Order: sequence, then C-alpha cells, then structure tokens
Amino acid sequence: MYKAPVEDILFTLKHVAGLDAALADGAFGDLGEDIVDAVMIEAGRFASDEIAPLAAIGDIQGAKLVDGAVKTPDGWRDLYRNWAAGGWNSLTAAEEFGGQGLPHMLHIAAMEMWNAGAMAFALGPMLTMGAVDALEKHGSDDLKAIYLQKMISGEWTGTMNLTEPHAGSDLGVLKSRAERRDDGSYRIFGQKIFITWGEHDFTDNIVHLVLARLSDAPEGTRGISLFLVPKFLVNADGSLGARNDLFCHALEHKLGIHASPTCTMIYGDGHFGAEKGAIGYLIGEENRGLNCMFTMMNNARLAVGVQGVAMADAATQKAIAFARERTQGKAPGWEGKGMSPIIEHPDIARTLLTMKALTQGARAIAYICAYAVDKARHLEGDEVRFWADRSSLLTPIAKSFGTDAGVDVASMGVQVHGGMGFIEETGAARLLRDARIAPIYEGTNGIQAVDLVTRKLPIGNGDHVRGFIVELAKIAGVVAASNLDGFGNTKDRLNASLRDLETATVWLLERLAAGEMAAALAGATAYQRLFGLTLTGIYLAKGALADAGDDQQPARIALCRFAAENLIGETAALKHSIVYGADSLAAARIALA
Repeated sequence: MYKAPVEDILFTLKHVAGLDAALADGAFGDLGEDIVDAVMIEAGRFASDEIAPLAAIGDIQGAKLVDGAVKTPDGWRDLYRNWAAGGWNSLTAAEEFGGQGLPHMLHIAAMEMWNAGAMAFALGPMLTMGAVDALEKHGSDDLKAIYLQKMISGEWTGTMNLTEPHAGSDLGVLKSRAERRDDGSYRIFGQKIFITWGEHDFTDNIVHLVLARLSDAPEGTRGISLFLVPKFLVNADGSLGARNDLFCHALEHKLGIHASPTCTMIYGDGHFGAEKGAIGYLIGEENRGLNCMFTMMNNARLAVGVQGVAMADAATQKAIAFARERTQGKAPGWEGKGMSPIIEHPDIARTLLTMKALTQGARAIAYICAYAVDKARHLEGDEVRFWADRSSLLTPIAKSFGTDAGVDVASMGVQVHGGMGFIEETGAARLLRDARIAPIYEGTNGIQAVDLVTRKLPIGNGDHVRGFIVELAKIAGVVAASNLDGFGNTKDRLNASLRDLETATVWLLERLAAGEMAAALAGATAYQRLFGLTLTGIYLAKGALADAGDDQQPARIALCRFAAENLIGETAALKHSIVYGADSLAAARIALA
C-alpha cells in the first residue's frame, strides 16, 4: 500500500527547491515552516489513508455512463466530498474568493501525493484548479463573483474543453462555434472529445471552459475564443437554474485511469428540448481565447509532470517492498539460510536505485519549477521577468521528464515483480497503465520538446538558458570542493554532463539563428532528455550536499553517486544524436515510404 513520502517531499521542498530560503526571506508573508509541515503531513495522511485504499476499486469498477449520467466507483463520491471539505481545493487560490493563498510549491507537492494515491481521482481536482486560475486571471468581475467561490471550495468542479475528433493538438482547425446573443452571452455548438471529468456525480454543477470560434473570427489560432459554459445555468441569487444544452454522449474505454470519466461532450444540439445552443460567457476578449487557455494549460503541464513523479514514486515503493520479501536464488555474498531476497541481487538493486534516482530527480525538477512560478507571482520588476522566464524554461522539461520517468519507472516496477507484475492483483500493472497517458496529456512530450527548443531556448537570445547552465555548474563546483565522503567520481560526471548540455544548447541556438528548423527539431526530444538527466544529477548533488540535521545524508550522497556514475553518462550519446543525427534522420525517411 502506498505511503506518502512526506519526509522526502519536505526535504526536496526545503533544501533543493529553495523553500527554506524563501520562508527565511519572508517571500510568502508570515507563512512559517510549522504551517508547511502541517499541510504536507495532513496531505500525506489523506493520500495514504483515504485515497490509496480506493485506487484498486476505482480501477476495477471504473466510471460508467448510465442513462446519460456518470456513476463513479463505490466510495469515490464520499472521498471527493471529504477531500473538498478538508479545504484542499483552495490551497493556492486567492483569499478574496475563499482561497488560502499558499505557495504553488505546496499545491504541487500535495498533488504528487494525491496522484500517487489514485491518479484517476486527482485528475478532477487538478483541472478544477487550472480552471480557477484561468478565471482568476482573465474572467470578468461578474463571472468571478458567480463562479469562483464555489469552484475554489470544491462545491463545483471545472474542466478544459479543447480537443475535437479532427483536431488534436492543432487547435487552429477546431470547428466548435459560438454565436453572439443580445444579452452579451453566447450560444455554443460543437463536439469535444477526451474531456477529463466532463461529467460525474461528485458535484451538482460542472463549469466547462470551452474553446470555440465566432463566425467572423480570423482563421487559425488567432480566431479562437474561450467561453465558460456551466452544466446548469446559475440564477441571480446563486442557486442553480435550468440545465444547459450540453451533455456527455459517451465515455472512452481506456488503457488506464479507469475511474476517471473521459467524456465525449456535445454542445448545442437541443438534447434537453430547449432552444439549441449551450449558453456560454466570454472569458477575456473575443479571438484571444488561446492566451487565456494557456494560463490553464501551463499549470496543467507542470501538474501532469507531477503525475509522472507520483506514478514513479508509487511504483518504486511497491517494487522495493516486493523485492525485500520475494526470495529467489542466492545473491553473491548471501550468507543467510535458504534463498536470498531478490533485493540482494545486483541487477535488482541496480533497477531499484535507477527507479529511485529518476523519481527523486523528476520531483526536484517539478518543485523547482513551482518555486519559479511562486517567485514570479510574489516579486516585482525585472525579477518577475527572470523568474517567469525560468518557469517557462523548466515547464516543458518538468512535464516531459517527469512523465517519461513515470512510465519508465512503472515499467521497471513490473519487471522487478517478474510474472507477478504482469498479474493485476499486485497493482504494479495498474501503475504502468495509469502512467502511460501522462506523456500524452497537455501537449505530447514531443510537442514539449518543440516548445523547449523553438520558444524557450531563444528567451533573451539564449542568455537565460546560458545563465542557468552557469548556475548549475556552481552546484557541481561545490561537489568538487566538498570534503564529504562517498561522492566518488560524481564531480567529473556532473561536469561532463554539463559540457554535453552546453554543447547541445549552443548547437541548437546556432541552428535556430541560421533558420535550420528541421535540424533543430530533429534533436529536440534528445535535448529534452539530456537536460532532464543533467538536472537530475545536479539536483541530487544539491540534496546530497545539504545538511538537513538528519541521518540520511550518507544515503543521499550514495544515491547521487549512483546516478552520476550509472545514469547521466547517457548525456554524451544524446549530445551526439543532437549534433550529428539530423542528416541521418532526413536520409532515413526513405525507409518510411
């Protein structure tokens, strides 16, 4: 059974991601370490004791569409209501609308634990929080007054409606349409697919954020508008009114996350006998909807990265527990009676340490990205721009590296279990099935790589990424100057990885400057992984250098050394693929004909 790693999470927040220094500087007002600890401990308890026990039930029963309504698995409705009553939906929301105004770092850390408990459950709240953020930043005062408090409290949930049958990530060709009404509202018509938690029995109302196009809108992404479309219209006194003209037509049958209803939504076909067209309200300006939606999507991308961390941690815990109990053969040096636990075998130990290193590296990247988000929100002037640029740079890495780690680590977890991992009863297979969607969510990891190379590397003509590499090199320099025992060849491996990152970065920036887009994009995914592995090595080193006043520093140093000497050497091959792989890719297209 999953047990939230609260101590590891608090350590990463404070000593790797920078929360300790931020608290000491008063960056978050009067927030103190005691409150941080209390929030994380209770979030971990809820994840371990209340969410995780229902994960298997949710996987087996799944969500079902019955007579046009979605029924969630046994116990899940009460679970959500207990979760909302605990105030978890309001962690980072604005205090003026009932939120707690806590740092985004705490939200991301709590999301990790809830996803590890049951990813299918945590998906619903994740999207509600993203919808809240978009509405806070871009909604009118009237919309905020009507919807925000009830969404922040969790009384109502929110969704994001982008994808259509013919338009996946290419939103410029979406066909959903909007018509203006005399009262300032709009009527929405169209079909959306893959809408997570688009219909359910958790709450009385669901607030959909829907992308649609006005008849006189420009073509492409410049002609998209964003609308708030509630399941039930809201009366002047705040009570629920008539059912809006929208419904869930079908649920997708999926590889994993079975308890999360993934809906096909129909807007405006007169399903309930009223005038056709779902009533919607403009968020932001007409034809500027994509700008508003990106507020939600960027938050979701970091949150999805944390889903990968969550699946990786849950898989690692399960695999270590199994490896300690399962006996098989005799490991070298085993002096006990009978067969040895498989954790004693070098190959299994290597696998488990790889799982642990990738998990902790991905966690650090995500939390440091959240720290940058917080800094951008709480500072002013040039510092805001610096930290906004840092979060922009890290978001595609946090999303892609975290979700790739989730799949890879969950797959290793199945392997550690052997044949038992391929059998559903152990739960290892469920983690792999659930994890597999995350690299696809919120822009596939290939799209994240394109974003990283074409939009994030050129920030400040490349000065920001160059400065970031200098910062990372300083951490490697501290390792070199340290007199702590146990680092082995870590400093040399970190420096080699940083050289690979710098060489690949310069090469990509040169290709972009020369207009050689195909060559740059050929190495984008490899670059994204190179960056993630380098950050993993550096951030494990940063954690190993920190004296947290506990007895875990030798173990942290040992894991850092393992990663440096066994994992991050891959950066050399990735650099080679980036710099020399474009021509062979172009030539090899003949093999796809």
